[in-house]
Amino acid sequence: MSTQYDAVVVGAGFGGMGAAIQLTRLGFDNLLILERESDLGGTWHVNHYPGLAVDIPSATYSYSFEPNPNWSRLFAPGQELKRYASHVADKYGLRKYMRFNTVVTGAVWDTDHWVVSLRDGMPVTAKYLLTATGFLSQPKMPNIAGVDTFEGKVIHTAAWDDGYDLAGKRVAVIGTGATAVQLIPELSKVAAELTVYQRTPIWVSPKLDFPVPPALRRAFATVPLTQRLARFTGSAILELLMVSGVLHYKQLRAANRVGELWCRAHLRRQVRDPELRRKLTPDYSFGCKRPTFSNTYYRAFTRPHVTLETTSIAKIDPTGIVTTDGQRRDIDVLVLATGFDLWDANFPAFEIIGKEGRDLGKWWRDNRFQAYEGVTIPKFPNFISLNSPYSYSGLSYFTTIETQMRHIDRLFTAMHKRGATDFEVTQSANDAFLTRMTEKLGDSVFVLGHCATANSYYFNPHGEATLLRPSSTVSALREAGSFPIADYTLTR
Repeated sequence: MSTQYDAVVVGAGFGGMGAAIQLTRLGFDNLLILERESDLGGTWHVNHYPGLAVDIPSATYSYSFEPNPNWSRLFAPGQELKRYASHVADKYGLRKYMRFNTVVTGAVWDTDHWVVSLRDGMPVTAKYLLTATGFLSQPKMPNIAGVDTFEGKVIHTAAWDDGYDLAGKRVAVIGTGATAVQLIPELSKVAAELTVYQRTPIWVSPKLDFPVPPALRRAFATVPLTQRLARFTGSAILELLMVSGVLHYKQLRAANRVGELWCRAHLRRQVRDPELRRKLTPDYSFGCKRPTFSNTYYRAFTRPHVTLETTSIAKIDPTGIVTTDGQRRDIDVLVLATGFDLWDANFPAFEIIGKEGRDLGKWWRDNRFQAYEGVTIPKFPNFISLNSPYSYSGLSYFTTIETQMRHIDRLFTAMHKRGATDFEVTQSANDAFLTRMTEKLGDSVFVLGHCATANSYYFNPHGEATLLRPSSTVSALREAGSFPIADYTLTR
C-alpha cells in the first residue's frame, strides 16, 4: 500500500494544531488532521456549559508565538478560546488539512508507514503518526446503580444541551471538580432547588478576575512586550504556587503550605457556617488533585435553595436519588459533572499497534505508563504521542504543547541532516528517562503528601502520578531542545 500522507495528526485541538504548525515549519505540507467532532478547538468546541472559562490567566493560556491582545477578561470565557482556535487555524493555514466528523478506530505500523483505520471510510496511510487526542476527551459516566433508569433530563457537562431551560427545575449535580466549580454558581441562579452530590471536595483559590481595560488591550496589540511581561508574571506565580509546591514538595513545602492557606482563608471568608465549611474542606494535601479558581463557588452553597450532600449515593431511580443513609430526593434534572476517563478509555484513545505486534495500551498497563520525554515509545517508530505519561509540563497546557513542538523540531531537523526518514527511541534512553522521572516524583506531594482520599485523575491504575512531568517548565523546555540525538535510532 502506498503512503498517502507525510503525517496524520489525530485531533484538531490546540495540541494537534501546534503539532501541525511545527510540521509545516519543517517543510511538510502533505498532512491530514483527523477530528471526530464537527469542528476544531478540542475541549473548547465540545464544552459550552454555563460558566465555562479558562481556569488560568488567559495571557498564559495561548501560544507564545501567537499572543492574543483581545482577551476580554483576565480569565477569558470559553467562547473566546474557541474563537482563538479558529483564528490560529486560519492564520496558519490548517483548515485545508482537517477532516471533521471522522472517528479513528485504530492504527498499525506496517513495515515503513502507519495504517490508520476509520470508523466510516477506507484506512489512510502516513509516514508519521501524531496523536493529539487530549487528556480530557473521553467523558466519564458515573458507576451508580440505576443511573440509566432516571426518567428526567440527563445532561453531561461535555454534551451540554443549550436549548434546555433549567429555570424553576429541581436540579442535582454529581461531581465537584473544576468543571462543577464553574457550573454550580450558574445553576444556582436559575434552579428552584439545587443539590450537589460531593464525593471529594476541591481546593479553590480566589479568582483575581477582571475585564481587561481597552487601553491595556491596545498596549498588548501595539507593544507586544507588555503582553509577554504579563504572560511571564502569570506563569511565574503559577509555577511557584501550583507547580513547584506540588512537584517539588520536598524542597518547597512552604510554597505548598501557602497555596493551602490561601484556599482555606478564601473558604473562611465566604462560608461562615462551620459545618458547611468542614464539608467543603479537603482532607488531602494541596495539589494531590488539580486546584482551581472561583469567587462564586463557595458562596453558591450559602444560598437557601442550594444543598451540599456528602453522603454517598446508593442508587438513582426513575424520579430521584437515594443516598446510603436512606434519604431520598426528587429531582427533575440530573447533571453529570463527572469529568473524563483518562486511564480506562484513554492512554491511548484508540488501539495502536507498533512493531512486533506491540499493543500500546496493553503494554502501558502491563509495564507501567511511560514515554521518553513524554512523546515517544520504544517499538513505535515514527510515532509521536502528544498526550502521554510525563508529558504535561506546567499548569498551562500550552507549555506542554510548545515543549513538544520543540522536541519535534529537534528530532526532525536531526533526521534531515542525517538523511534519515525513520526514528525510534531506544529502549535504554526510555528506561533512563523513566528512572529519572520516578526518582523525581519521590520529591512530589503525590509521594510525600496525603493523597489517599483525593480521588485524583493524576494517578494511574498502578497508583503512580505519571500524568505530570516532575520538573520545572524551564527544565522541560530546555531538555526538549537539547536531548541527545543518540537517544534515537535514525534510519532510512
